[in-house]
Amino acid sequence: MMLASDKKELTLPQQFLFLKSSKTVGGKGVLHPRRLDWCFDAQPTPLSRLYRVDLVLESGDTPDVRIVDPDLRLLSNGRDLPHIYHNPDRLCLYLPGTGQWEVSKRLDQTIVPWTHLWLVYFEEWLASDDWKGGGRHPGDEPESEGNRALRRRMRRSR
Repeated sequence: MMLASDKKELTLPQQFLFLKSSKTVGGKGVLHPRRLDWCFDAQPTPLSRLYRVDLVLESGDTPDVRIVDPDLRLLSNGRDLPHIYHNPDRLCLYLPGTGQWEVSKRLDQTIVPWTHLWLVYFEEWLASDDWKGGGRHPGDEPESEGNRALRRRMRRSR
């Protein structure tokens, strides 16, 4: 049995090759000695606009995903953007420290599809002003252990 600590870290060249050889991701990139830059277009639904996305992964760091076109702030008409990190604006795609993404996971199977899903929720938010993507926003308090235990008991009793 492989433990979480036994998972092998994927190198930047491996991540680059996975992205480049993917039949679904598309895009183009540059591999630097300690950094991977990948740019791709995302159209989350057939009726959606086209988004230009920059994905950057530095060695030993977490992925940094930005929408470079169109400008999300212009699309939001002055509303605070949901589910992003600021300065500069970067997408919040997973909860850090939970193992949802780690260096042993492939970008083409995690970060890229999560970006498409984030854009689906973003477009819904533009129309409804209600973020339906779930997750925790930066600054939100974590759920208490008691609430999680109660929900587990409720699911078991169904």
